[in-house]
This record gives sequence, C-alpha cells and structure tokens, in this order.
Amino acid sequence: VQLQASGGGSVQAGGSLRLSCAASGRTFSSLVMGWFRQAPGKEREFVAAILWSGAITYHADSVKGRFTISRDNAKNTAYLQMNSLKPDDTAVYYCAGAPSVRVVASIRDYDYWGQGTEVTVSS
Repeated sequence: VQLQASGGGSVQAGGSLRLSCAASGRTFSSLVMGWFRQAPGKEREFVAAILWSGAITYHADSVKGRFTISRDNAKNTAYLQMNSLKPDDTAVYYCAGAPSVRVVASIRDYDYWGQGTEVTVSS
C-alpha cells in the first residue's frame, strides 16, 4: 500500500484545514488508518486513528473536539478535518496504515507511511 498525504498549508490561529490521505492498493479497506504529526525538534506523536469500517475512532487529548478523522473506503482515502487550529498544531502531518483489528496509537503498529504534509499555524 502506498499513501499520499495532501492538504497542508499555512493558516492563522482559529482556522481550518482538511488533510487527505490517498491510498493505492486493494488492502486499504482492511487497514486501521492513523494520523501522526512531528513538530520541529520533537518526536512524532499520535493524532488520531480510525478502524477499517469507520465505526471506531480515537483522537489524542490534545486534538479532541477540534480534529476529526474519517475515511471513505470507496475512494481509498482517509481524512483529517482540523478546526480551531492553534500555533501548537504546527507540524508535518503523516498518514499511516496499520494491519490491525483494533484501533492503535503506537507508531510501531503502523507498517505503511505517507510522505507527510506540512501544516503551519500562525498566531
């Protein structure tokens, strides 16, 4: 599976962005999809994940209530809707896929990674 993240950009605090993760390959619908981010000088951290069916989602506390992960298996695409953005959300955002039967948040559970898309939030 190859993943291609897009949708990043520069916005002011309080603004919104929608990230997309397009997947190639027929296994997308069986994967848990996740979003991670890495700010300059910091480790990569979990943002959100969604079960293969879309029935279960999990968001990090730092983004809960502001970000929403979703997916469209017919389009082989996962999304991250980001609202009420803060300067602390500035990072490179990566989508990833995990061959798991449950929602997972650990980097080591994800086998497939996109190239990252940069998000910059100014105050």
